[in-house]
Amino acid sequence: MTFPELPGRLQSVRERISAAQARAGREDSVTIVAVTKTFGPEAVRAAVAAGLHDVGENRVQEALPKQEALAGLAVDWHLIGTLQQNKARRVVGRFSLIHSVDRLGLAQEIDRRAAEGTRQRVLVQVNCSGEPQKGGAEPVELPALLDAMRDCPRVEVRGLMTMAELTEDSDRQRAAFALLRRLRDEAAPRGHSLPELSMGMSGDYEVAVEEGATMIRLGTILFGGRQA
Repeated sequence: MTFPELPGRLQSVRERISAAQARAGREDSVTIVAVTKTFGPEAVRAAVAAGLHDVGENRVQEALPKQEALAGLAVDWHLIGTLQQNKARRVVGRFSLIHSVDRLGLAQEIDRRAAEGTRQRVLVQVNCSGEPQKGGAEPVELPALLDAMRDCPRVEVRGLMTMAELTEDSDRQRAAFALLRRLRDEAAPRGHSLPELSMGMSGDYEVAVEEGATMIRLGTILFGGRQA
């Protein structure tokens, strides 16, 4: 697959991001993370050719062979899916950013696996939708988790991540994104600098941008329907 529609789709997304920022009076830089799960290396090459250099993968077992096949390509890899603690050793140092750190034990394992003199960049995932099936730390747990992660010197916490409820109700989407932004702002006086807010996917990224997203994770809207 060569994804001939990708440049046009990307241009449309960029225009909608600009419009969302204008509506909300925001000027944040928004990074588009191209989510290539279920697609082969050709999707990553197409993304890079279209001007996207941040690529997101959900599964470690799918991402690592893709990285090997694309060795030498200028890509910043993001792990956006759930990370099991026993797979941390396979991930640390291979991804520019891990979006889904949701507990202290995982942060400690990443810290243990990181090479001396390095820092693995991560986001703390927060369950802002209140859905029991969703991953992420509970909002009330976040302050203590952030404080405890200070004892992980090889982990660099860059910000927060969340997923809104899968719904067309923009008010419910907005509530989750606004909560994440508020949690970020409340952490600042306690000495936590969290510049990145990873929130928003193909169905809700415009609302996320209005609420201050600095990273949006887009797959379907760029590449079309998923491969089986």
